[in-house]
Amino acid sequence: MALMRSGRLWRQSSILKRWKLNYFDLWMDGTFICYKDDSRNDYETTLRLKERCVGVKSGLECTGVCPPEGRPRECLLLVFQRDGSTMVMCANSEDEALSWKLALMEAKRSPVYTYDPYDDNYQFVPVDSHNAIYISPDYPGYGYGGTHHIVIQEDPSDGMGEEVALGLLAGMATGAALQSFMWMPFWFC
Repeated sequence: MALMRSGRLWRQSSILKRWKLNYFDLWMDGTFICYKDDSRNDYETTLRLKERCVGVKSGLECTGVCPPEGRPRECLLLVFQRDGSTMVMCANSEDEALSWKLALMEAKRSPVYTYDPYDDNYQFVPVDSHNAIYISPDYPGYGYGGTHHIVIQEDPSDGMGEEVALGLLAGMATGAALQSFMWMPFWFC
């Protein structure tokens, strides 16, 4: 995947509202990664723009947020997420903030294609590509025609809610049955 943009931005922490200088990478598939520093060893957060971003604002569009000390409001950059949270950032200049805004919006809306050398064409990669299976039947390693075996592993936690509900129901029934024995009057003894 291609890197669209990278660089340093000030990011406001979500809880203490303190400003920290972080290093960001924006990838063509819409992945926006925040690192602690430019060594890119430790990342702090990852945001998948195509799935979670609902809007981007920059400069004077950003209201209700104070920039870091010594920075003008024109340098602010806000990324609004589906869950209602907002990633608040600040660039070094107004032009840089606008450049980041345009790059974020482009990464959010642009489709992603991968090249298949065996078919000599580009295939569209859907947003939930981690759930997709790609098959190229003309690939020489798989032979021509014949049977293709695809193994799909299910999530081990699927159906767990049903098991928990049945366990709770069985526990309640057992408790109700035992409660009748526990509340027997002592004068029967």
